[in-house]
Amino acid sequence: MKQQHTHFLKHALSLAVLMGMNAPVMAQDTSSDDDDLEHIAVVEQRQAYRGNVPLKQLPQSVDVISDELLDSMGIFDLQTALKFTSGIASQNNFGGLWDSFAIRGFAGDGNRPSGYLINGFNTGRGFAGKRDASSIQAIEVLKGPGSALYGRGEPGGTINIITKKPQFAEEGYVEATAGSYGLYRLEGDYTNAINADLAFRVNGAYEDAESFRDQVESNKLFITPSLVYALSKDTKLFYELEIIDQEANFDRGISIPNGQFGVVPIDTFYGEPNDGPNEIKGVAHQLSIQSKLNDNWSINGGLSYRDSSFEGFSTEPELSSGRQLLYVDGETLSRQRRYRDYDTTDLSGRVELSGEVATGDLTHHILIGADAYDYEYDQLMMRWRTAWGAGDTTYSVDLLDPQYGQAQPEVAPLIDSNEQQQAFGLYVQDQIDINDQFKVLFGLRFDDFEQEINGVNTLDQTATSPRLGAVYLPNEQFSFYLSYSEGFSPNSGVDNDGNPFDPEESKSYEGGMKFSSADEAINGTLAIFHAEKSNILAADPVNGGTIAIGEVESSGIEVDIDAAITDATVMTFSYAYIDAATQNTVTNPDWGVEIAAGTPLVNVPEHAFNLTATHSLMLAGYATRISAGITHVGERVGDAVAPEYKLPNYTIVDLSGTVDITPDLTVRLVIDNLFDKTYYDNSYSALWTQPGRPRMARASIRYAF
Repeated sequence: MKQQHTHFLKHALSLAVLMGMNAPVMAQDTSSDDDDLEHIAVVEQRQAYRGNVPLKQLPQSVDVISDELLDSMGIFDLQTALKFTSGIASQNNFGGLWDSFAIRGFAGDGNRPSGYLINGFNTGRGFAGKRDASSIQAIEVLKGPGSALYGRGEPGGTINIITKKPQFAEEGYVEATAGSYGLYRLEGDYTNAINADLAFRVNGAYEDAESFRDQVESNKLFITPSLVYALSKDTKLFYELEIIDQEANFDRGISIPNGQFGVVPIDTFYGEPNDGPNEIKGVAHQLSIQSKLNDNWSINGGLSYRDSSFEGFSTEPELSSGRQLLYVDGETLSRQRRYRDYDTTDLSGRVELSGEVATGDLTHHILIGADAYDYEYDQLMMRWRTAWGAGDTTYSVDLLDPQYGQAQPEVAPLIDSNEQQQAFGLYVQDQIDINDQFKVLFGLRFDDFEQEINGVNTLDQTATSPRLGAVYLPNEQFSFYLSYSEGFSPNSGVDNDGNPFDPEESKSYEGGMKFSSADEAINGTLAIFHAEKSNILAADPVNGGTIAIGEVESSGIEVDIDAAITDATVMTFSYAYIDAATQNTVTNPDWGVEIAAGTPLVNVPEHAFNLTATHSLMLAGYATRISAGITHVGERVGDAVAPEYKLPNYTIVDLSGTVDITPDLTVRLVIDNLFDKTYYDNSYSALWTQPGRPRMARASIRYAF
């Protein structure tokens, strides 16, 4: 069975290389001569998993965050960018080392980065660090029941990052930034043609920063060179290389004694500087091709290969009450020490045929595709912890005045495993235009999944996931939709007894309305949703691995609006109400604590919104843009085992101003958290709580050419 499955997988990936896959853009000839490729402009074309169906006609909420919005607010990373869309909540990010978020309450495995797509390729199975914004053209937030089509992903939705593509006209910029807490950043982007058929682009950033957190420093190098080659007017080949090298101190945040916020200063660091930084390294390759077969049909496909690693020592507050002195004297914080060495490789491929065909009075928008991946994960964790009984003061620190430089205990092996996953999926979707007003959608996905751990534990499973939808467009300004989907997502790792986890299964329902003004100056979506998921996982702080916690459900309402108020003023608004909670009563096997049905999910607020506006004007003869944003996040549970521990709500204001000194020279000032609000961004428990950033300012100067 193993050999046959592997053999089939290799043939499937080879097919993806030959036929092509995902590129979200294609080069189109803008000249009148078909043989003259000198003036090719690379523009957005059919997106992966979507085909040629306009967003307004999809039975699904889709929000697009543009690079113009990111630029206006001086956003450097993906996690911060996601505040502009509804229904996304910040999660425990493993000491600030990667992006971690929940969509409509669903966060995935707490021991790994959140999954998202890069040009349709999955990046969630490895370690990509904190995603830099320098290569982002747009962020598509594909919410709701699309799992039957996308495959691996959360029932709350999927994020697809569209990267900047090479252009055949020269353009670029260099930008330098300096800011609070020792922030220095250099960012650049350059694209040009090599010849009439070949163009390249190189962009990226280097960032070196201290932090408002004592003893915490970080640096990051992120580079993404890319090429586009016009094989013909209708067939384009894309290659993109991604290099990430990130270092940062492992930081679990602060401890909140007895739920009393404000006792411990937000800059208090409980790690150990002598541990050195944790390092994430990654190299990724994307090779994709898109071919326009005729006016109605396209085929696209390709391969992605990602190699990543995560390594370093960490010192963290001990969570076990039987080993934690803080619960005895209220002053002494017991710590544990860990060493992690994780390595992953991920080879994946996709091929997709999309187009339309008429049968009588009906028009069918068809997607037919296949995808496959071969993933390997080597995990080594070593640990030292205090003796049981809460009497061991070794390696402990004072809660309010931690002293560093203690003798560091030797760690011993805890986890040493090798996991291999192989999966293959087929999907088909038909969105039918019954008439100009009424559309229906039928989709089906088949998955075949195989898992092997340490050469012994195996899991083989197949799943079939349907997707149904309907859209009604009474006029040009409104569309109403309904959608249903079932999903299947393999779980990585094993439980504490060495047994593999059953895959996650989900059901999602969504209904909503999309609207626009007659002049399309205002566009928005109102969505109502409900989703259920079983076999979900959570981080296990006691044994350092992962545990299954049963079933959860999430229901809510979302609103997203983009509006051009005047020719000079634009606004974006997002709001979400989410009720996300456990669906069954389970007993945590490590803590011996019963988690009752209806317990809210960690770090997911009931209410959250963002309002951001940009106004353009002439100031002293210079073109100026002023942007302001207000973000509110409601109260939320901070500990799954102790749901009475809640993070307080907060509201912060960000401000940005940009002035064009010359057509080529621009200066920017950004102030985050303008009123210096003390807040808490996320937590795993009261002992691992991440405070939000205080007021921070940064100034940038950009030269464009």
